[in-house]
Amino acid sequence: MIQQGTTTFRNISLALFAGGFITFALLYSLQPLMPEISTAFAITPAQSSLTLSVTTVAMALTMLFVGTLSDLVGRRYIMTAALVISSLIAILSAFSSGFTELLLLRILQGVALAGLPATAMTYLAEEIDTSSLGYAMGLYISGNSIGGMAGRFISGVITDWFSWRTAIGFIGVLGLCAALIFWLVIPPSRNYVKSAVSFSRIMPLLWSQCRNPRLLCLYGLGFLLMGGFVTLFNYIGFELTGEPYSLSQSVVGSLFVVYIMGTLSSTWMGRMADRYGRSHVLILTLVIILAGALCTLHADLWVKIVGLALFAFGFFGGHSIASSWVGLVAKQHVSQANALYLFFYYVGSSVSGTGGGVLYSVQDWQGIVGMIVVYVILAVILCRILAHLDERPSEATLK
Repeated sequence: MIQQGTTTFRNISLALFAGGFITFALLYSLQPLMPEISTAFAITPAQSSLTLSVTTVAMALTMLFVGTLSDLVGRRYIMTAALVISSLIAILSAFSSGFTELLLLRILQGVALAGLPATAMTYLAEEIDTSSLGYAMGLYISGNSIGGMAGRFISGVITDWFSWRTAIGFIGVLGLCAALIFWLVIPPSRNYVKSAVSFSRIMPLLWSQCRNPRLLCLYGLGFLLMGGFVTLFNYIGFELTGEPYSLSQSVVGSLFVVYIMGTLSSTWMGRMADRYGRSHVLILTLVIILAGALCTLHADLWVKIVGLALFAFGFFGGHSIASSWVGLVAKQHVSQANALYLFFYYVGSSVSGTGGGVLYSVQDWQGIVGMIVVYVILAVILCRILAHLDERPSEATLK
C-alpha cells in the first residue's frame, strides 16, 4: 500500500487533485450564473436552480452503476473518460438554443461527470495505506473545493466581460486540458482486481450496504452536508445581486474564493480525524457550519462573507471525514458503498437545492438558514449514533 511521502503518493495526489478540480468546476460553473440564466430565459430562481439540480440527480443515479463498471474495466479508464466527455458537453452547452436544451445537456453532463467521483474514492481506498488515507482523501477533496471555487469565479468574471455562454465554453476547454494532465500523471492501479460482478446484481449489492447501520448514518450525513451547502450557495447570488447590495456577477463570483477554506479544512480535518477520532471531529465541523450559516443573517456584507468562509471550512472538513469513513466501514464491495454515499450526497444537493428555492421565495434568506439549522441538528444526531456504534468492541478498530 502506498504511503504519504512517496513519489507515487504525490502523483496520485496531483492527478486526483486535477480531476477533482475540473469535475467540480464543470459541475458548479452555472451556480453563480443562475440570476443571468433566470433573466435570459425569463424563469424563476427555483427553475434556474434546475441547471444544477438535474445535473446532480443524473450524477447520483449514474454513480450507482459506474462503480460496478469500474470494477469491470478499471478505475483509470473510467475516470479519464469522464473528464473528457463532460468537458466536451460543456462546450456544446455554450451553444444551447433554449432552456430545455440546456437542461438536457446538463443531464448528459451529470451522467459523464459521475465517473470520477464514483471511482476516485475506491481508487484511493485500494491504493493508499489506511494511515495516510485521511490525508490523501483530504487532498482530493481540496481539489474539489478549489475547482468549485475556480469554476464559479471564472464563470462570473467571464460573464461580466463577455457572456454566460462564453464562460461555460471556456471552462469546457479548461476541462480538456485537465483531462490530459490526469491521464499522463495517474499511476495504474496496483491493487485493482477485475470483478466478475454483473449489473443484474447491483441492486442486491446496494441493498446489502444499506443493512449496515453505520453506513446508513454516513449516507444521511452526506445528504445533509451537501443539501445545506448547495442551498446556501445556490441562493446567495440572488441575495447579493439584489438590493441593498447590488453586486455584479464578477464580485459575486469572486466571493466563492472562500472555497479556499475548504482546501485548508479538508486536509487538516482529515489529519485530526485520523488522530482524535472521526465522530468527534465531524461534530466540530457541524458546529462551524452552524456558526457560518448564522453569520449570513447579519446585514453587514463583510459578516456575510465571514459566514460563507466558515460554512465552506466546516463543510469540506466534514465531507472529507465522512467520505473517507465509508471505505473503512464497508467490509465488502467498497465501490458500491462509496456509490451509495455519493448517491445520497448528490440527491441531497438536488432535493435541497431546488426545495430551498421554494423556501427562499416564501421566507427569503431566513428560510434558507432555518433549513440549514434543522439539517445541522439532524447531522449531530447521526454523529452521536455513529459514536455509539463505534463503542462496540467488534467495530472499534474501524474508528
